[in-house]
Amino acid sequence: MSTPTWHYENFDPTGSAIGYRIVRKLDEVQSPFQRIEIFESTDWGNLMLIDGAMMLTARDNFLYHEMMSHPALFTHPDPKRVVIIGGGDCGTLREVLKHEGVASATQCDIDEQVTRMAEKWFPELCESNGDPRAELLFDDGVAYMKHCPAGSVDVVIVDSTDPVGPAEGLFNRAFYESCFRALKDDGILVQQSESPLMLLDLIKAMRAEMAKAGFAEFQTLPFPQPCYPTGWWSCTLARKAGGFAFREADARAKAFETRYYSADVHKGAQVLPPFVADALAG
Repeated sequence: MSTPTWHYENFDPTGSAIGYRIVRKLDEVQSPFQRIEIFESTDWGNLMLIDGAMMLTARDNFLYHEMMSHPALFTHPDPKRVVIIGGGDCGTLREVLKHEGVASATQCDIDEQVTRMAEKWFPELCESNGDPRAELLFDDGVAYMKHCPAGSVDVVIVDSTDPVGPAEGLFNRAFYESCFRALKDDGILVQQSESPLMLLDLIKAMRAEMAKAGFAEFQTLPFPQPCYPTGWWSCTLARKAGGFAFREADARAKAFETRYYSADVHKGAQVLPPFVADALAG
């Protein structure tokens, strides 16, 4: 491209679209599962698209990765063993391994090409890939959780794409039952749960499937995410028991830097707007 042009993504479920001014396409690969494209933008750094859908930008991915990781890890009393299903861009893995108490973090993504493209075009997200506590697997996350030993995991983070294609099997009772079995009694499941503005029905359906799998307590935390439909996103935490009071003193005294997450942001995210709270309570 000799001059900047615009890339638009139409998102039918919310009746909306988002656009980015791009300079050029940097890379493209068709994996056995999906098409991955990398673009250079004028204002948002590099962009990653999967099958035409925006996955991340260099400018705003920290919002998502920090909220997918730190609320759960500061809610668990002592997280040692973490499993990330999906997360091939490795940003969530990087955030998880900022916690010195984490002894091991396994990332299982079905598509190795997502990680290879992240290593090439988003190297800052892959800074912890060589950490001795990190294990990168390229396999079916549904099968991985099905065979995970019972009571062996403290936190499961489902860092998936939308519930279609390769990620479709990560949003149902059978998968949540595998997570429930793999988690210790004080364990936490956290999953990206789409837009609380336009996709509340999906969040309610997710929580209902989690309940059928045995989880008793739920917490949905909203956060801004400009590159995703509506610009407002969420993650949902599920527990067998134990509630969602977090280790606030530890969060305030954390030894690592974050750009969005803080103890106060965590507290604020726990207070849902009335329309969201009412819908999820119904």
